[in-house]
Amino acid sequence: MKKIAIILLTILLISCNNNPSQNQQTGAKETPAKPEKPVKNLFAPNKDSLFYFVEKQVSFGPRVPGTKEHKACGDWLVAKFKSYGLNVIEQKTIVKSPTGETYPVRNIIAEYNPATKNRIIISAHWDTRPWADEDSSGENKPVLGANDGASGVAVILELARTIPDSLNIGIDFILWDTEDVGKSEIDNSFCLGSQYWAKHKHKPGYSAKYCINLDMVGTKNPTFPQEEFSRNFAPELVNEIWQIAAQRGYGGYFVFYMEGPIIDDHYYVATLGKIPAIDIISRDLDSGTFFPQWHTTKDDLSAISKETLYLVTDVLGYYISKSSQIGV
Repeated sequence: MKKIAIILLTILLISCNNNPSQNQQTGAKETPAKPEKPVKNLFAPNKDSLFYFVEKQVSFGPRVPGTKEHKACGDWLVAKFKSYGLNVIEQKTIVKSPTGETYPVRNIIAEYNPATKNRIIISAHWDTRPWADEDSSGENKPVLGANDGASGVAVILELARTIPDSLNIGIDFILWDTEDVGKSEIDNSFCLGSQYWAKHKHKPGYSAKYCINLDMVGTKNPTFPQEEFSRNFAPELVNEIWQIAAQRGYGGYFVFYMEGPIIDDHYYVATLGKIPAIDIISRDLDSGTFFPQWHTTKDDLSAISKETLYLVTDVLGYYISKSSQIGV
């Protein structure tokens, strides 16, 4: 009888272990792991500085590729990175979109510790959409892009401004151009700058451990779910970032919830560039949209939250500090 009982118990345990986990399904929740021993955050972001970086970009007007506003903002971004002691490389070219139009591309790469082989990428797009197609009264007007574009760039600029001299890893801050000129019904018409970079990297043989892409990270009351492509490309990095957010007190924003796939710059970095990449992007889980002002003329400074900019910067600063102290 004891042998029979043991056999029955073994079968029961095997059966339980073979049940598919709900965490593997889109929309399933995941329980965060126990907090790790704290690492000293070497960054000290400032909310006012972050907001200024958004405000400054918006002051140029819509940054539509090929316009004087786009050029002026790009020149300012390059000068800003250089003022922080970073080495700047610019990729300039002309690309033809699957929509049939041609666009100028100006990718901006700012290197920290350029000689270090152990590297990570923090990226965002800096251009804005040429037409407000989600705006019933202004669909032919360009988008100012305070959140959709400028917010991710602001986080990167603040990281560059506060970066310490003592990090033992290399960081490439990459600002993608010509991300937002696509049409949803035409494949591969978005993210033209990152597509070009993935096929023509800024240095021969370049690689990095990971890429963390930022998009729409300044919205009020954000929800950052775990985007499906990100989970597929770099699940360990997704878990790391979301665990850090929970430890830093931002678990209500970085939610352990798997959202469906989103085509963004990280997709091409991973699939064409062969570098594991994730997307930190806010998504309204109830409506399925990104934020209320998305692709409208109302994507201005009123859409921006200093607190959201700060918490995203704080999470990334902690991740970079941890990567430097104990390795990526």
